[in-house]
Amino acid sequence: MHRLADYIHYLFSSDKEFRRKLRRILGFYPREVSVYREALMHRSLNYHRQGEQKKDNERLEYLGDAIIEAVVSDILYHTFPGKKEGFLTSVRSKIVQRSSLNRIAKETGLVDLIQSTHINRTHNSFIPGNAFEALVGAIYLDRGYAWCYRFFEHRLIGKHIDLKLVAKEDDNFKSKLIEWSQKTQFAVMFELVDENTVGTNSPTFRSRVCIEGMEFGTGFGYSKKESQQLAAKEAMRHIRKKDELYKQAVEHFDARTAPVATPAEEVQEHIPEASSEPIAAPAAEA
Repeated sequence: MHRLADYIHYLFSSDKEFRRKLRRILGFYPREVSVYREALMHRSLNYHRQGEQKKDNERLEYLGDAIIEAVVSDILYHTFPGKKEGFLTSVRSKIVQRSSLNRIAKETGLVDLIQSTHINRTHNSFIPGNAFEALVGAIYLDRGYAWCYRFFEHRLIGKHIDLKLVAKEDDNFKSKLIEWSQKTQFAVMFELVDENTVGTNSPTFRSRVCIEGMEFGTGFGYSKKESQQLAAKEAMRHIRKKDELYKQAVEHFDARTAPVATPAEEVQEHIPEASSEPIAAPAAEA
């Protein structure tokens, strides 16, 4: 009955195209379209709308972030009844991390609906993932928690999120890199390059990892930990490929760890070898 009413409302609406595109993503027709438009409005648009009230998706992003964590926790709790808290937390963090949400936003086609002045909104950007969080916030305001759960269960799980595969993945790249450095004795250092926490509800961090003094990877994240993990992931890719950068690090490591001759050894190197001829006795004095 509700679906029929939603469809009738859609037929007499003035924005059929937008509603139809949302339905392809959500699996249902939206009721309060305005909240979905707000969810897809990046804050960069405000700089070009003088005199109008500030309106963007940051508040919905904040709400959606909490709803996503609750829904994913709920699903994981019932999907893996025998697993402990540590396992569930680990799997959840993989699903809700920014790179995963960015991917989902692109695969579902949500990224094509985002309103932004940023040309590169789909490359090295958090805009798609932020919009996805805001979309979930909009679903919650429009339909409630049950529909948010249904959206994940019927539209995302299986198609865009493989729970069993995620559960098997070991994506602690920082831990892997540190373990590798301990075995090989290569010098590895993580550095926080940039931190932006001013004027936004979503602080960002940029970290880099250096091996033998050379930059092997950079990462952007909504936490220092996430940025370090992404930087370590890039570094591990160079190591596995054994590319030119890796070879340079090996050369630096070999030069750094080459044995240094001690002063005594240097003197020994300059002592002439003993002659095999017999030594003549000194002449007697007259």
